[in-house]
Amino acid sequence: MRRYLSSVAAIIQPSKLASILVIWSITLLYVLFQGGKTAFMLFIMVSVLIAYLIAGGLGGVRRAKGTRSLYSEQDKGDLLSAGGHLRVKLKVTIPGILPLPYVVVREVLKRHNGESWVFEESVIPSLRGIGELKFQTPALERGTYTFTNTDIISQDIFGLVEHKGTFLSEGQFQVLPRAIYVPRWQLYERKSRLSGPQTSVVQSRRETTQINGVRDYVYGDRLTRIHWNATAKTGSWKSKEFEHESIPKTILVLDGSTSAYMNTNQFELAVSVTASLLGFGIRERIGIGLCCLDKTTKVFAPVEGAAERQKMIQYLIDLNAEGRGPLISRLEKGYRMFPKGSYFVLISPQRGQPVLDALRWADSRGMTASHIHVRNSAEINSGNDWIDVLRSRGITGYGISSLQELPSVLGGEG
Repeated sequence: MRRYLSSVAAIIQPSKLASILVIWSITLLYVLFQGGKTAFMLFIMVSVLIAYLIAGGLGGVRRAKGTRSLYSEQDKGDLLSAGGHLRVKLKVTIPGILPLPYVVVREVLKRHNGESWVFEESVIPSLRGIGELKFQTPALERGTYTFTNTDIISQDIFGLVEHKGTFLSEGQFQVLPRAIYVPRWQLYERKSRLSGPQTSVVQSRRETTQINGVRDYVYGDRLTRIHWNATAKTGSWKSKEFEHESIPKTILVLDGSTSAYMNTNQFELAVSVTASLLGFGIRERIGIGLCCLDKTTKVFAPVEGAAERQKMIQYLIDLNAEGRGPLISRLEKGYRMFPKGSYFVLISPQRGQPVLDALRWADSRGMTASHIHVRNSAEINSGNDWIDVLRSRGITGYGISSLQELPSVLGGEG
């Protein structure tokens, strides 16, 4: 008897188990001392109800399982851009022969930085114990997201017994940083007063006679550009891709110092600026590399390939601004991968002597330095003074307070 009660107590909370035993004891005493059909029927009804509630905990939700499916408006359900929503469908299977009027499903979604969201909804299972939960996440920001254990809760209408089951249905996805289309960058324009002596016009880069690959046909391509073999194999029009004249490589340096950013939004703006410039490099076939001065110094060498550029964007997903120490000491850890004669673009909210030292460090190693100052909303006016200081020293400077400003500021319109 004691063993049976201990197993039941493991299923039901001790306080609620005591309440059930009290109710059952009262009906039993009512039968023993009062007698009669009414007392006996009441005792049988309470006994059957208690047996049903306890039996539901022996199987049912405690052995529940589920499978999760992720959907988005984009092509890849496990990879979407910041600001997007994700639709989730969870199919739950509850074994057992006893029907359940409803169950409560609780989902927990965690972000890589520790933030979490709880989604809770009631589901009515079918006679076979199969239920389906559908919901949509709020607008998500950059990061890696993971669904943790799913809780299934079953409770009677009186609140006497609550059974809880837990299962893990793996579900992980990533949200890319926000990015904006940058049509032109004044840094690369010939005869620009903001550019160095090695610049050239991106839009006027002439093609060489060296074939670099095959691309989709674009309306207006001449017949001499059409790649007939690729067109015949794929069944769609393909054109030859030629190599372009080389221009200086570029290295983007993202400042991930903890003390540099006043809030999370400012750091997200810096990451979004970096992602937007990487996208510009892909479209314009510019060799752009990436250096992240975060908890560790990570350097990606400048390349023109889209695959390598995608690795850089993937690395931006989980950054948390955990860097410490002077900029120069962290730059020294990866200086061997900084090409001589390249553009050194520092993306940072810092200003003053630390930034000047970093830009002077780049100049001493044969690079053309510039600074994209990521401003906080409270320093929009004072930030212009810093840009004037940079230009008085012959250094290219841009002030960015929102991502929407980036195209006009880089194009020389702001």
